[in-house]
Amino acid sequence: MKKFAQDNFILKLFILPALLGTAVFIIIPVFFSFYLSFCKWDLLSPIEFAGLQNYKELLTSPAFGLIIKNTFVFALSTAVIALIIPLVLAAALNSRIRGTEFFKTAYFLPFITPMIVAAIVWEWIFDPNNGLLNYILKAHINWLYDTHTAMIALIIVSSWKLIGYNMVIFLSGFSGINQNLYEAAKIDGANPLQTFFRVTLPLLSPTIFFVLVITTISSFQVFDLIYLMTQGGPLDSTNVLVYWIYKNAFEFFNIGEASAGAYILFLIILLLTIVQWKTRKIWVFGEE
Repeated sequence: MKKFAQDNFILKLFILPALLGTAVFIIIPVFFSFYLSFCKWDLLSPIEFAGLQNYKELLTSPAFGLIIKNTFVFALSTAVIALIIPLVLAAALNSRIRGTEFFKTAYFLPFITPMIVAAIVWEWIFDPNNGLLNYILKAHINWLYDTHTAMIALIIVSSWKLIGYNMVIFLSGFSGINQNLYEAAKIDGANPLQTFFRVTLPLLSPTIFFVLVITTISSFQVFDLIYLMTQGGPLDSTNVLVYWIYKNAFEFFNIGEASAGAYILFLIILLLTIVQWKTRKIWVFGEE
C-alpha cells in the first residue's frame, strides 16, 4: 500500500507541470478575459467595471456588424469549398487512377507549408501588375487591393491550404466502406453516378460531418492569413473577428471590447456547432 501511494505521488509529480501550464495559460486567462469583457481597461489605468456596455456598443455598431458579416462570408465560403473539392479529389484518387501517390503528396503539401511562405507566393500570384493569375486571365484585377475581390482572394488561399488535409480524411473514410456494397450496386445495374450518390455519400456522411465541423471552426478562427496578406483591408473588407480582436487588444488597447468580441466569437462557434450536431441526425448515416 505504501509502495502504491509512493508511485501515485511520483505520477502526480510528473503531470504537475502540465497541469500548472494548463491552469496558468488556459484556465485562468479564460475566466479573467470573461471578467474583462464586462470592464473598461487599457492595460495602464485601473480596471473599471462597465457591465454590459462593451457588448451593447459592439452589437449596435455598424462597423462591428461588418466584421461579423466578413467573418461569416469567409468562414462559410471556405467551409463549403474546402468540403466539396477535397471530396471530389478523394473520390477520384480512390478510383485508383495512375499516379495516385504523387497526387496525394502534391495536394497535401499546401497544408504543411508555413503560412508565411504561402502568403508570399500568393501575394505574387495576385499581384495586379506582374502576377501569374492576371497573366493567365489576360486582365488587370487588383485582387488584394479592391474591396470586391480581396475577400475572394483570401477564400481561395484558405481553401487551397485546407484541401489536402480534408482530402486525406475523406480517403480514410473511403477506405472504411465495404467494397461488397459496390459490387452489389453494380449487380443491381447502378451506374457510377448513382453508386456515388446512393452508396458512397450516405456511408461517407459521418466523415463529411467531421470535416464540416472542424473546417467551420478553424475558418471562424482565421488570423494569420489576414495578418499576412491584407491586414483587414481594403476599407475593412477583409477584417474578421479574430484579427479585429488582435487589433483592439494589442494596438488600440481596448482590452474590454476585445474580450467581449472574443466571447461573441465563442458564442457564434458554439451555436453553429450545436446546430450542426443537432441536424446531423437528419443526414448523417447511422445517427438516430
